[in-house]
Amino acid sequence: MKVLVIGSGAREHALVLALSRDPQVDAVIAAPGNPGIAQIAHTEAVDASDAAAVTALAETLDVDLVVIGPEAPLVAGVADALREASFPVFGPSAEAAVLEGSKAFAKEVMESANVPTSAARVAYSPDEAAAALREFGAPHVVKADGLAAGKGVVVTDDFDAALAHASSCLEVSDRVVIEDYLDGPEVSLFVLCDGKTTVPLAPAQDFKRIGDGDTGPNTGGMGAYSPLPWLPAGTVDEIVDTVAQPVVDEMARRGTPFTGLLYCGLALTSKGLRVIEFNVRFGDPETQSVLARLNSPLGQTMLAAAEGRLDEVGPLEWDPRSSVTVVMAAENYPGTPSTGDIIRGLDTAQARTDISVLHAGTKLATGPSGGFAPEDAVITKDIAETGDIVTSGGRVLSVVSLGNDLDDARAKAYAAVGEIKWDGEQHRTDIADAAAAGRIELASGYAAPAPQAPVLPGWKHVYSGKVRDLYIPADAADAASAEQLLMVASDRISAYDWVLDSEIPDKGKVLTGLSLWWFDHLADVIGNHVISSDVPEAVRGRGLIVKNLSMFPVECVARGYLTGSGMSDYRATGSVCGIQLPAGLVEADRLEPPIFTPATKAELGEHDENVSFDAVAKTVGTETAEKLRDLTVEIYQRAEQIARERGIILADTKFEFGTLPDGAIVLGDEVLTPDSSRFWDAEGYEAGKTQSSFDKQFVRDWLTQESGWDKGSDTPPPALPAEVIEKTRARYIEAFEKLTGETFPG
Repeated sequence: MKVLVIGSGAREHALVLALSRDPQVDAVIAAPGNPGIAQIAHTEAVDASDAAAVTALAETLDVDLVVIGPEAPLVAGVADALREASFPVFGPSAEAAVLEGSKAFAKEVMESANVPTSAARVAYSPDEAAAALREFGAPHVVKADGLAAGKGVVVTDDFDAALAHASSCLEVSDRVVIEDYLDGPEVSLFVLCDGKTTVPLAPAQDFKRIGDGDTGPNTGGMGAYSPLPWLPAGTVDEIVDTVAQPVVDEMARRGTPFTGLLYCGLALTSKGLRVIEFNVRFGDPETQSVLARLNSPLGQTMLAAAEGRLDEVGPLEWDPRSSVTVVMAAENYPGTPSTGDIIRGLDTAQARTDISVLHAGTKLATGPSGGFAPEDAVITKDIAETGDIVTSGGRVLSVVSLGNDLDDARAKAYAAVGEIKWDGEQHRTDIADAAAAGRIELASGYAAPAPQAPVLPGWKHVYSGKVRDLYIPADAADAASAEQLLMVASDRISAYDWVLDSEIPDKGKVLTGLSLWWFDHLADVIGNHVISSDVPEAVRGRGLIVKNLSMFPVECVARGYLTGSGMSDYRATGSVCGIQLPAGLVEADRLEPPIFTPATKAELGEHDENVSFDAVAKTVGTETAEKLRDLTVEIYQRAEQIARERGIILADTKFEFGTLPDGAIVLGDEVLTPDSSRFWDAEGYEAGKTQSSFDKQFVRDWLTQESGWDKGSDTPPPALPAEVIEKTRARYIEAFEKLTGETFPG
């Protein structure tokens, strides 16, 4: 595949890099490109907004896909001309691009599609603008009704300043938009569209003000980061369902289908999720961080969108690491920037691990002599020579990093920024700082969305538990009569009887893969409920088709070591679930033989309670209770031996049993995973102290020791930092690989 990218900024540089990673992309050409892009791809000089020139270039190059980066060519109809010439184009038509070209039109579309947004007034005179400003009160939000390259919005408490901006907008347009102020943190979400289907990318957050602490005038963007560790789980699905898809549907209804990238700028306000604005192209600088994390093939995905085939594209795959983008700007930006200053240190910065330096406002100098500026040269106002890279715009470079968490990514980005120098260079020093420190708070009263189960062809969703979703065949009347179930392990994580807003990437695949592995290794002891792992693509690796068992209403817990709630019970009574134990036992002591300590099966949001064997016998009968006890201990002993051989101590675990129609007892649900079991590292085991575990201990520790959250309160726990998410993910994967001896498939 040969791809032509139209544009010359850091956004296009990021697109070129991401497209180059697609194995199906043989060549990327950028027009007009920039000196940084020219180092990795072919560039062609062209006026990006000249539809005839761009179309002629595409014909000359015989490209398979055209990707339009900036907004101006889209509004100018470049995509229309290319489509008329039969080229697949990623970018909307001129009619559809009015979503960005006119704020008033965007408000009209949102109203028709019932999309949540701020109240707004369109003013056609300074008097009307003044009336709208007084109606909404401070802070005042004034937006130019047209393309403004990110600089057309003023947010201020100063009425006179707001009115002055509105008046200046009316000097170049017949109208200006005054909006009600939206509180709460902002989110940027890019959504791929093919006119009918939508596929979201990872969310990001950008920084518009020129100065640290969000001070000074607005800019086109001074930095960004992704992912957002504070973002409640389910928010992306909520945005797609309530914003992106309704807008795409409304545009199709109007006869102007939207194909390309819909940029949704939103705020999570005290009144709920609200749209701030739409753009019709990738946003800069969020694109730089988002695409740095994309593992899915971008070229193939964009071509599918251009050809109306996004329904063939499954959920996109992402690098779990964090990305931070720091924009380096010229002197006097966002006013009239100084240009022609020699940029030094590019090679040194680019050579750093996990760093990309993306060009925007740069050009190659021409002059009487050649040669690159030496890396250690002293910054002066020397005249640039041929080959020097010099500043040519306001936002000059984007320095993009990848790190294990936001702290790591920030450190890498700013270390690289420190290598690059030119006269008057300026940048913010606080990009992603608040998020890394856990200081971003949702607006008071904001209601996080409930986790939504994916829609699966041929299956009907019937239940969502703490970390699992259940489906029945689409033609089944109800769960009770269905012979089969589709059980899907989500990436949700629970702690202290709360389902957290944050998710752990790949957790569902670990639980499902480990359960299958254990079912195979225990087959000679007991059967199980698995029919097949051939499930819909959207949940592949996380889903199992299983027999619909008649489940016993009890958690069958085996304890081979004294810890957790068992230790608490022992300290208080000298026994666990009524089983008397020897005196003098300490934390993590081994129990010989292991004991059966059943528990109730709690509903969502409630707590499992330990009960005695007699209580189980009263519920299911003495004979069945004895069978469950004996099976639990036998399976535990077999699994404990297998785990120990692989360097893991199985401290305790819980099983769920059910019966087949013929009365046979088999294992159901998940089995011997980090969620249902307590795994310890055998190498570091020592009785009398807390053990290192292969589970969600990082989550528990952060919640109770660092977050400031009171687990005894009725307040939901906060979102997890990226570092805790990644450490927990790594621990789950380590358990999988250590037990199975296999590489986690991802």
